[in-house]
Amino acid sequence: MPEFFYSLAIYLLKSAYILASSWNTKAAQFVKGRRSIFAHLKQYSDNRSERVVWVHCASLGEFEQGRPIMESLKKNFPDVKLLLTFFSPSGYENKKNYSGADAIFYLPWDTASNAKRFVETVNPVLAIFIKYEFWYNYSKALKKKSIPLISVSCILRPTQAFFKWYGGIFRKTLRNFDFFFAQNKETVDLLASLNLQSTLTGDTRFDRVFEITKSNDEIEIAKQFKGDQKLLVAGSCWAEDMDVLYPFINLNGYHLKFIIAPHEISESFITKIETSLSVKSVRYSRVSGDVSDITVLIIDNIGLLSQLYRYGEFAYVGGAFGDGLHNILEAACYGVPLFFGNKNYKKYQEANDLIMRGGAFEIGGYSEFKSKYEMLYNHPENFLLACEVTRSYVKENLGATQKIMDYCSTILREK
Repeated sequence: MPEFFYSLAIYLLKSAYILASSWNTKAAQFVKGRRSIFAHLKQYSDNRSERVVWVHCASLGEFEQGRPIMESLKKNFPDVKLLLTFFSPSGYENKKNYSGADAIFYLPWDTASNAKRFVETVNPVLAIFIKYEFWYNYSKALKKKSIPLISVSCILRPTQAFFKWYGGIFRKTLRNFDFFFAQNKETVDLLASLNLQSTLTGDTRFDRVFEITKSNDEIEIAKQFKGDQKLLVAGSCWAEDMDVLYPFINLNGYHLKFIIAPHEISESFITKIETSLSVKSVRYSRVSGDVSDITVLIIDNIGLLSQLYRYGEFAYVGGAFGDGLHNILEAACYGVPLFFGNKNYKKYQEANDLIMRGGAFEIGGYSEFKSKYEMLYNHPENFLLACEVTRSYVKENLGATQKIMDYCSTILREK
């Protein structure tokens, strides 16, 4: 009976996406991307004889957690082919050309027939699901064929269905996994309550962002723009974030420079930023000559943000006033104090940890932002302490990728 209701829920969700695809772009991508998928999968499988490792991510954030593992797998097992799947268009559409995988597809809907057909077609030697991905039929199909399945950067909470009286089918899903690499101790304890094996490894993104800090590549425009002045980098900013930043920038532009990387690179949003500032600004693509008298550098392209944080003494990370806080580890790895909105950050372990330690500061609006910034700027001892906290926090959490690779290597050497 639980399987029936689960299948019904999947069918209803699929129908909802099909219905919404007529007017919603994301839903349309979701539906279109899954058309003829098994024909493409068969073509991919028929043209290779090598072993396949299947890595599945929900979306872009989970991809960043899986990326260090995929890169390590390719480095240590060059004969292995990597199949990468996404559930969400925001992951697939952004990373469909990722060179680190040998093939990239949408994940077909989690029905019993789809899961059986997918696993039999791909026949992986190992499956790696990232963070929140727990699909009943896929995990069951892998279990039936004795294909090892592990969960990486796993986070569980006691409020989830796995731990409720009605969560039998969800607990069955967890029991189809061979091992869990958990991000926090709470997850380890919750899994232990179900007699499931896990180990505390933390978040693989720490390894990824730390590697970025080792790069000696300079962004010359950013370097010249900063000069010898203090600078705040505001990354992945939405309109709600900019409403807080506008008065702050206009007030502090005389002693502080700013790099703004909007989440949405659109003409209308960038124009809105420009017209809302009373200080001099320039778009990255329009920089020409001396920028020493410019206060704000607006990044109107993508792909630079993780490297831009290195030029700041402070960082503001967007998203928390809306759907959710963006990646703060990219900034934390450079050992700078972090600011972000106070609405939607609590589900992010690193944000809570850094707030508790004094390296990050949640803010409710401009006044609180100004107050907390001045507490750091006017008191160097507070600033230096916050820098040390973020720097140490990243270093303490390095090594998850190697621990996971040790486990994967054992499997791959036996297959």
